[in-house]
Amino acid sequence: MPEITGVGVSPGRAVAPLVRMPEPVAEPPSDAVLPAGADVAGESERVAAAAEEVRQDLERRAARAHGDGQAVLEATALMAADPTLVSAAQKRVADGTDTSRAVWDAAAEVTTMLESLGGYMAERARDVADVRDRVVAVLNGRPAPGVPQRDEPFVLAARDLAPADTATLDPATCVALVTAEGGPTSHTAILARSLGLPAVVAASGVLDIAEAALVLVDGAAGSIETDPSPEQVRKVEAARGRERHFDGTGRTADGHRVQLLANVGDGASAVAAAEMGAEGVGLFRTEFCFLDRADEPTVDDQAAAYEAVLSPFSGRKVVVRTLDAGADKPLPFLTDASEENPALGVRGYRTTVRHPEVLEHQLEAIARAGERSGADVWVMAPMVSTAGETEQFVATAHRHGVRTAGVMVEVPAAALAADAVMQRVAFASIGTNDLTQYAMAADRLLGDLAGLNDPWQPAALQLVRFTAEAGARLDRPVGVCGEAAADPALSVVLVGLGVTSLSMTPRAIADVAEVLLSVSRDECVRLAGLALAAPDARSARAAVRAELPVLDDLGL
Repeated sequence: MPEITGVGVSPGRAVAPLVRMPEPVAEPPSDAVLPAGADVAGESERVAAAAEEVRQDLERRAARAHGDGQAVLEATALMAADPTLVSAAQKRVADGTDTSRAVWDAAAEVTTMLESLGGYMAERARDVADVRDRVVAVLNGRPAPGVPQRDEPFVLAARDLAPADTATLDPATCVALVTAEGGPTSHTAILARSLGLPAVVAASGVLDIAEAALVLVDGAAGSIETDPSPEQVRKVEAARGRERHFDGTGRTADGHRVQLLANVGDGASAVAAAEMGAEGVGLFRTEFCFLDRADEPTVDDQAAAYEAVLSPFSGRKVVVRTLDAGADKPLPFLTDASEENPALGVRGYRTTVRHPEVLEHQLEAIARAGERSGADVWVMAPMVSTAGETEQFVATAHRHGVRTAGVMVEVPAAALAADAVMQRVAFASIGTNDLTQYAMAADRLLGDLAGLNDPWQPAALQLVRFTAEAGARLDRPVGVCGEAAADPALSVVLVGLGVTSLSMTPRAIADVAEVLLSVSRDECVRLAGLALAAPDARSARAAVRAELPVLDDLGL
């Protein structure tokens, strides 16, 4: 079949047989009953046997998983071993309910009971739904839901991937991800970048590829090719075997410095980033301390959590983003979940209008954590639109003892007024995810608009240029901390536009470092000009990649 194209969200190339995600388990008809003369005792025993099969399978998967994935599967296996679900289902079977429907209704009963208990037990309701789906799949002779288990390398194809689907994903065997839906900021994209897996989303037609067909996935070009030639396979395998090296100093071939930093969200990811050689942190997402909470965490709690992130980078730069609540990250004590258009609503810095105390408390905690950790703390506010907001935030940060204060440029208005904004800050950092979304009027959560929501869009790159040039005129550093920085080809363009630092998932740092070392600063400027002159994102990407032969050598 012809080459399928989508949106490349994680660069790299991989070749392997395609394996499809099983379709979700469908809810049985609500009025389904056992046929006349059915063996009720036998059907009841089938429920117990299916639950036991699920328990054993989950325990086997847990033994092969690591970290969070292992914990998730172990908890689910315990739920499968609990007799409550089985006995409730067997009671319904005895009353004549269809076996699969009995399991479904019994799971709903158990879920309601757990949710009424609240706290930890309420969280286990999700495990019940997982067990339910697995038991129903066994009863109907279907594959278990979740990522398929294979001993040989494969490319995973799915309509889309939910967070729970990835609990057992092993990058040693799953070498690439392709989805028919999703966008550049979907869970699939974020997971693929964090694991260093090539990935393509919004690839309509990918589910029409035959199971086990050999495919070549190009995560930068956004393509999936069936039946690649032996020469193509050889080149991909040779590139995958090439080691990457990063000596800790990001620069171009002629020595132009570009700081290569990491995006982190908690202490564990900060430690991992430091071990991978990141020069510092360009984006510390502080939301992790606030999520799944009904009220604001105390200053002491925040300070302790922040210190765990700052300490691995003692003496080095850590850029802390204040709370980016709202839109797809609602918080019950701070944001209004009923907003009709939350992406254009009260989010980020705008929440301080009604709740200034939340920012005050956070800055107090950041300053305290900075003193204890010894890190060089920079702080920035998200969703700033005007020079006036900029001035207010910087003054508030200074009042709390945080001297290096800046803003995120993710609203086109801030980029267009970059001279006025940059006069009031020590630095700026560009969030390409939202900047592209707002520039293209395309919701970044909608897979149908994934083609527009591409950081290679020339219009979005123009806004990056405006900001970087204003920073250069005023001697203010301007970084990029959006996912665009993790694309080695796009990193060259960003440097050519005047960006001084790039912050990304730590796994991308070595690739970006090698590509930058292959070009001079003048070549970066020339390639940036090609991208700006292109008519659309796909043309911009193709024009620049054609001028970077190192990408083929690295399999990017």
